[in-house]
Amino acid sequence: MAAQINPSILSADFARLADEAKAVEGADWLHVDVMDNHFVPNLTLGVPIVESLSRATDIPLDCHLMIEDPDRWAPQYVEAGAGSVTFHAEAAAAPVRTAREIRAKGARASMALKPATPIEPYEDLLPELDMLLIMTVEPGFGGQSFLDIMLPKIRRTRQLIAKHGLELWLQVDGGVSASTIERCAEAGADVFVAGSAVYNTDDPAAAVRMLRHQADEATAKAPWACAH
Repeated sequence: MAAQINPSILSADFARLADEAKAVEGADWLHVDVMDNHFVPNLTLGVPIVESLSRATDIPLDCHLMIEDPDRWAPQYVEAGAGSVTFHAEAAAAPVRTAREIRAKGARASMALKPATPIEPYEDLLPELDMLLIMTVEPGFGGQSFLDIMLPKIRRTRQLIAKHGLELWLQVDGGVSASTIERCAEAGADVFVAGSAVYNTDDPAAAVRMLRHQADEATAKAPWACAH
């Protein structure tokens, strides 16, 4: 699969979200960080903003729920217009049921892991998912530095995906930039969330194209991709 770039509106101007969405035309998804100031120490936006944003852009919305009780709230984000909904393994009481509810409502189901959460205990859940998100920073704030110690975890996750023959997207989020995206792609990621690396530039759409080019080039040389 070709690399996908998902600009994160956490780094956008919240007063101009419709314009900021237009600024990244050509992006694969628009990444929407939902934070409740409980699961993570930050507060962003909720269902009403997602509803409005879904009407303002043709780019599909990739909602990342950094909230408590995602089992209750995740289906509402599908109804609000999200094409993909990610819940955190650390917060979900019933991850299989939640993933199935997201899928039943017509969206892609994704599960996220914080940096300290290992992938191995969740191996049996992978067939229930459309995407697995490896956080490469501690969730809660944009603009953090990429954690290189996550690269082995990305590799192990890619190996598990191959082991089970799954068509599972592997997303990374946190500190993804021109200087880190190639390492992520080489390790096995194929979906990349980029915030400041896109929105803190003069031409966000060009930044998206450049990041995708870098990721595709690195993937073409990666052992995991060559094995397909």
